[in-house]
Amino acid sequence: MADVIEVGAARPDAPPRAPRRGGPSAAGGWTSRSTPYLFLAPYLVLFGVFGLLPIGVGVWMSLHMWDFQLPDAPFVGLDNYRDLFTPDSVVYSDWWQAVRATTIFTVASVPLLVVVPLGLALLLNRAFPGRTFFRAAFFAPYVLGVAVIGLLWRYLLDANLGLVNRLLGVLGLPADTPWVTGLPWVWISLVGVTVWWTAGFNAVIYLAGLQDIPAELYEAARVDGASAWDRFRHVTLPGLRPVVLFVVTTTVLASANVFGQSYLITLGAPSNETRSVVWYMLQHGVRDNDAGRAAAMSIVFALLLAVVSVANFRIFRYRED
Repeated sequence: MADVIEVGAARPDAPPRAPRRGGPSAAGGWTSRSTPYLFLAPYLVLFGVFGLLPIGVGVWMSLHMWDFQLPDAPFVGLDNYRDLFTPDSVVYSDWWQAVRATTIFTVASVPLLVVVPLGLALLLNRAFPGRTFFRAAFFAPYVLGVAVIGLLWRYLLDANLGLVNRLLGVLGLPADTPWVTGLPWVWISLVGVTVWWTAGFNAVIYLAGLQDIPAELYEAARVDGASAWDRFRHVTLPGLRPVVLFVVTTTVLASANVFGQSYLITLGAPSNETRSVVWYMLQHGVRDNDAGRAAAMSIVFALLLAVVSVANFRIFRYRED
């Protein structure tokens, strides 16, 4: 006798029915698709208000003669940008001197802030008594604000009353070095203080990257007879490539935006040789009431940093081998 199929039950060979429109499945699908955007909405709002909007206002200001003391802002087009590249303009000499100072500081500090923290991370990644204390000690200066760092080292490096020259005198070395007023000592001071201040942060980033490298790779290299240098070249550096990309990019951007160190330690001396781009933009835009040219400087400077960042990504880009 044939099996009896209950009324309302689906036949075994019948195709599955599509869910009704507007039913629970449709509502659930819409909700699942919109969930990521709901989570992103607060960030997108903040990014639009504090990121995109200031950029748009800056570009608009750079196209006008923006003086806070004038009732209106006449449109000047690209004249503010043109003045930055015209030798006989009022801002050409000071602008390119600030670019030169920022370039010197960046080129001198970035290699040290990439290599020195890597060496510290390799040492602090080993197991030895007091490792946690030394990790905290090297990172501690980074938590101090730039105002504290600047004032502290301004007094320590003072040519007449500073503790550094006094210690050099006790050791029988020249005790009249102009650390904050003469060349090339001002650059040594700025770079040295910056490395002491921020190297701990990069070291922590390197430590996180070192702990992600599988220990089996080092064991296999030892079995193959690889030396410590070979293990560093063929295991450590390839494993840290994404971390190195991050460290180099962020360090270049931070060094290029230097302001507090030169403003507080050297005061721009000698003869504005250490006045950075950020300092000059602030000075020209606020003190000299020429926010239009200052905005043009910021746009040009941002484009230069964007080019450098893209170059870093192309050089250190990570490939899965």
